[in-house]
Amino acid sequence: MKKTKLLALAGALSLAGFSAPGYAVNGHYVGGIEGTKGPSVPPAGVYYRGYLVHYDLESLQSDTGNVDIDGSVTAFANRFIWVTDKKFLGADYGAEAIIIAQHNDFDFANTSETGIGDIFIGPVILGWHGKQWDSVFAAGHWFDTGDYSVSEPASIGKGFGTTMLTLGGTWYFDEARDWSLSALSRYEIKTEQDDTGITPGDSWIVEWAVGKVLDNGVEVALAGYDGWQLEADSGTGASNAKAEQHAIGAEVTFGVPAIGAQLSGAFYTEYGNKNRPEGNLFRLHLTKAF
Repeated sequence: MKKTKLLALAGALSLAGFSAPGYAVNGHYVGGIEGTKGPSVPPAGVYYRGYLVHYDLESLQSDTGNVDIDGSVTAFANRFIWVTDKKFLGADYGAEAIIIAQHNDFDFANTSETGIGDIFIGPVILGWHGKQWDSVFAAGHWFDTGDYSVSEPASIGKGFGTTMLTLGGTWYFDEARDWSLSALSRYEIKTEQDDTGITPGDSWIVEWAVGKVLDNGVEVALAGYDGWQLEADSGTGASNAKAEQHAIGAEVTFGVPAIGAQLSGAFYTEYGNKNRPEGNLFRLHLTKAF
């Protein structure tokens, strides 16, 4: 009976978030990826940020009860950022692209897949800067480029596209900018999913962090993310259940002078999730300016 229930859940989860570097609320963007000072756009230049992300599944939380599950998602995301010397509405203007290589291993469904996921193109990044604050607005789209099959719960692609709007800010408590509070929000609007004819409901996720730069230059932070599916899925056979996720964790960021880069590591544990998986997320990202 339990195995039958798990296999049924596996099919449903292909729409609930088995894609991208970890688990999104019900779309593409994964909370906890950017972390401390995520809303702070860097100066003009070309940047590369590589993300190594590992998500361990522990349970599936649903309105009909919770089920223990075993599986993982491991991904390496490549993000390319170009901040120009042009201004628009007083903000620095930039653009970005993200390409993800991913491995989904779902022991509970006896299936695994490896491949290139959906690709993100962001033609608009606007970054504003003040004496003790930074803010950002951005817009882009996750294109339905990864392999997807309604019969394969470990599909790398999601089978639908997502328009993502970003808004966030960083506030520095002191003039030295040693203490900071940041919040980065993403609003996702999805297209109809291939094969199922179901359109996932809009969702909103917020990453937050309170950080402190130590005397040795290392920055430590209390961080977390919270996400909500704001409207139910639509289409024949769509569920009225809405997904929700919450996590808290810690982050450490430090410079790597030998290669002119910055390395950041974070660990999050999720709690209080609804109608989606719950687990632990580990993330490293390396940022290099060119």
